[in-house]
Amino acid sequence: MFKQTLRFSRSYNLHQILLGTSRKAVAICPNVIQYQNTQMFSTAPVIKKWDLYSSVCLERHPITVQSMQEIELKFYNMLRKIEFEDSLKNDHELKKEREENQSKITKSDMDMETILIQTAQEFEDSNLEELKNFKFAPRITKFDEQNETSSLKRKLDKNLLLLVHQKIGDKHYWIPPQGIRQEGETMRQTAERVLQNECGTKIKVKFYGNAPIGFYKYKYPRKLQEKESCGAKIFYFLAKYVDGDITDNVKYQWLDHEELEKVLPREMQKSISQFML
Repeated sequence: MFKQTLRFSRSYNLHQILLGTSRKAVAICPNVIQYQNTQMFSTAPVIKKWDLYSSVCLERHPITVQSMQEIELKFYNMLRKIEFEDSLKNDHELKKEREENQSKITKSDMDMETILIQTAQEFEDSNLEELKNFKFAPRITKFDEQNETSSLKRKLDKNLLLLVHQKIGDKHYWIPPQGIRQEGETMRQTAERVLQNECGTKIKVKFYGNAPIGFYKYKYPRKLQEKESCGAKIFYFLAKYVDGDITDNVKYQWLDHEELEKVLPREMQKSISQFML
């Protein structure tokens, strides 16, 4: 029966066989008659090829401490009050008390200048005067006011992530620097090469380990799947900005978490938000 089925298949295509084959024949030859839309007999699974990419999530860490929220400020003041009530007097406070007591005793007997060169009160007054004249650097810089996203001197109390204007297919997107893996490279080496190619050699960064922190994949359009790989798998590596500048011939932005949601491609943003705070 099996040989007859094979001889029969030579004169008809699979679609005709499936339409004209009885249930009994299908039950006898389950491995031969597999796919209704296939033009050849095959039991081997189809292996899909994916392009492997490495991408770098380069962060600039906060330069200043974030302002406390209302509940944090209340908790901070409560802890200060408890610490003040339970703490002992420090050396400066003890010295100040001794000087006040000594000044009452010796005020009529001798000149205070012969006893102390600088009193604790004078030391405290000079420190308060110095603090009064000290000017704190502004948290909001001119780059914040101008919304210059290519500057690192903005959003000083937040993490900033580097995005570059990179071509994917026929369009340009704002994404973390990424590039395809070359033969013989590890994924970490690919990430280092991509960052150097995209941003230049003047920028200094520190990679956190050899393992990626995240993963994202997408499929190519159907036309490309027939000619090339079926899609791309991107492995993200975390790195910290240390020093240096990015080359001038690259369009780039340093964006915080809220800004990333508006700029990154939607599906990529969902994936990156799972491992980037």
